[in-house]
Amino acid sequence: MDSIAQPAATEQPSTSRNRLLLTVYTAAIFVSALLLFSVQPLFTKMVLPRLGGSPAVWSVAMVFFQSLLLAGYAYAHLLMQIRNRVVPVVVHLVLLIAAFITLPLGIASAYGEPPASGYAFWLLGLFVMSIGLPFFALAANNPLLQAWFVRTGHPDGRDPYFLYASSNIGSFLALLSYPFLLEPIFTLHTQNRLWTGGYGLLILLIAGCGALLLRSPKVALTDARLDEANAPAPTLLTRLRWIFLAAVPSGLLIAVTAHISTDVAAAPLLWVLPLSLYLLTWVVVFQSRPLLPHKWMLMLQPVAIAGVVFLLAFGGEQNLLLTLGGHQLCFFVIAMACHGELARTRPAARYLTGFYVALSFGGMIGGLFAGLVAPFTFSWIAEYPILVALAALCRPAANERLAGIVKWYWLVLAALAVALVAPSYLAGDLSAWFEDHRVWVAGAVGILAALLAVSLNADRWKIFATVALALALTRIYPADEGRVTTVRSFFGVHKIVVTPGGYFHVLMHGTTIHGAERFRNNDGTPVTGRPEPITYYHKDGGIGQAITAIRERKGAPLKVAAIGVGSGTLACAAEPGEDWKFFEIDQSMVDAARDPKNFRYISSCLPDLKPVIGDARLTFAREPDGVYDLIIVDAYSSDAIPIHLATQEAMKIYKDKLAPHGAVVMHVSNRHLDLEPVVVGIADANDLKSWVYDEDSGRDADYIFSTDVVISARAAEDVGKLASSKQWEETDADEKVRVWTDDYSNILGALYRRLRYGEQ
Repeated sequence: MDSIAQPAATEQPSTSRNRLLLTVYTAAIFVSALLLFSVQPLFTKMVLPRLGGSPAVWSVAMVFFQSLLLAGYAYAHLLMQIRNRVVPVVVHLVLLIAAFITLPLGIASAYGEPPASGYAFWLLGLFVMSIGLPFFALAANNPLLQAWFVRTGHPDGRDPYFLYASSNIGSFLALLSYPFLLEPIFTLHTQNRLWTGGYGLLILLIAGCGALLLRSPKVALTDARLDEANAPAPTLLTRLRWIFLAAVPSGLLIAVTAHISTDVAAAPLLWVLPLSLYLLTWVVVFQSRPLLPHKWMLMLQPVAIAGVVFLLAFGGEQNLLLTLGGHQLCFFVIAMACHGELARTRPAARYLTGFYVALSFGGMIGGLFAGLVAPFTFSWIAEYPILVALAALCRPAANERLAGIVKWYWLVLAALAVALVAPSYLAGDLSAWFEDHRVWVAGAVGILAALLAVSLNADRWKIFATVALALALTRIYPADEGRVTTVRSFFGVHKIVVTPGGYFHVLMHGTTIHGAERFRNNDGTPVTGRPEPITYYHKDGGIGQAITAIRERKGAPLKVAAIGVGSGTLACAAEPGEDWKFFEIDQSMVDAARDPKNFRYISSCLPDLKPVIGDARLTFAREPDGVYDLIIVDAYSSDAIPIHLATQEAMKIYKDKLAPHGAVVMHVSNRHLDLEPVVVGIADANDLKSWVYDEDSGRDADYIFSTDVVISARAAEDVGKLASSKQWEETDADEKVRVWTDDYSNILGALYRRLRYGEQ
């Protein structure tokens, strides 16, 4: 029995009341989604400085958010088992108010520096302690408010899933507005205050939703319960399929993000775009009349899977924009097919909260696999092809056409697999032919899977097996030239490529080269003696010139701090008697650089080198003040920069550590971001003068690259001959570029400047 007096059973809800109900509930769900998905980039940006700006922080954050989403959905499901309408309203409002008391957002004071290992679990604990309660309360709102809406007796309450589309529109807008609107305009402090204000507004809206529920006539509740009683309960098999259908695209979201950040490019905004597409699929499939019909998506899904096969076989370097767009378009189609199946099989409103629990549980499983299990299990982004193959199993059951032919398919597929895989174990012309034609070999098998699905309406297990073979071929006959070794850690996947003939060993992250060493001369003889620094660090480049100028200016051995190890090239820039100290966040990178089988810089030039492991912003701050003649900041992970090393506060730390006539050199070469005005700005804010070097070497064929370098010092005489060099230009701070601080940065602005510069 409800404790609130109800109007007479004959009284019908008015049109104005229905309009008010729909408006308030839609607004509450929309605002809740805005807050839910704007807190992700906001708090992740607050946390990034603790762990070097790694893309893995985003992946672990996704695991946290998916896990808390499950907890919130489970809480909503349990709360709605209570028939009394007053209790759920009161309990949830108390939870929201308790969470509001913990605001504004902030990193839990109990958390200090990250540990030496176990970053992912440390980060999960940090998220739980810092924003666990407010996020948990937000996570429960979508299913809870939909269940309340059903109980109000609104005519649309019999199928309230359209409100889920409203929720995802809010989520979609939140994600896109953050990099394009919030981050460029507001500081983190202001963003935090706005978010807290929005949370307060949400509490008022939900209180209004609760009041409208409690004032709903008894007849509305009775009608809703009659509808619920006549609805059949979903079976266990149906619930398990819901979980699977939710898990695959959820894991694929993290996997495709990791792939494009590692094997294609770690360009800004690429972490946000796949998630935006993922949310857009939810918006589309839960519309009353979807703009993209589900049957279309089921037809396109095998084509998209074949597209992924082609893209993986093709590689990421030849056409960057086409490759990036292709991966994300294929992901969108695959996710649309999976989520469309969920929308098609959704239960009656009575089982709404249980349906959302299954969805969130599947999302968490997919996130855990791709975000936590895979990085510790595979040395490459193996989760991507695995989940693409599993997507074939998300198709509905089908009656095979031409069953007389298809029944022999397993035998034919086994023979085909042997014929295509066996040459990889044999040296000779046949193996070389397969390597040269990997795109067509793997692509043909991928097209076969698409034909099975679209033309023959084959069983999904046959499609899955064919897709698995096609994806395996992309790994057996890889796109990389030469022998490749992968090194994977929390901070990403690096490739060590031995070029054909063994002439060079190259360190790569995605398509970006981070170091190289010549192992053979042009005549094929081995290189002996002290390795020569190449790539960005050759003696005639910006970094090499800066080191030489400071050394000549001092006229004595240097004391140098280098942030970032890479392939260890800078170890051979040191001269006897000098004191060089390296700072590196990724131990696996140090291990790879120290191994002479990969690179000989450290073993030949500084064999006793013991880098300081940890985020350089934290570890370098503990160094004594006023001791370093030169500080070299070269700590970039592909093209995703650790922003906290390029802020006014970071430059203040560098300046404090400089000797009286020392200088700071920052390597700012970047395909996507124009960082020169950023560095000049933060130097100027610390009363330092800056000189910029951006001359093209013209020798890329020899792995000697052009570099963009900024050197900053207190006075012109501190940089020696560079102050009068025609290759170095003294540059003043650009008043149009706002100074980056720990509280403000603008990636989009740096991206825009690079695009504009490239067009000139």
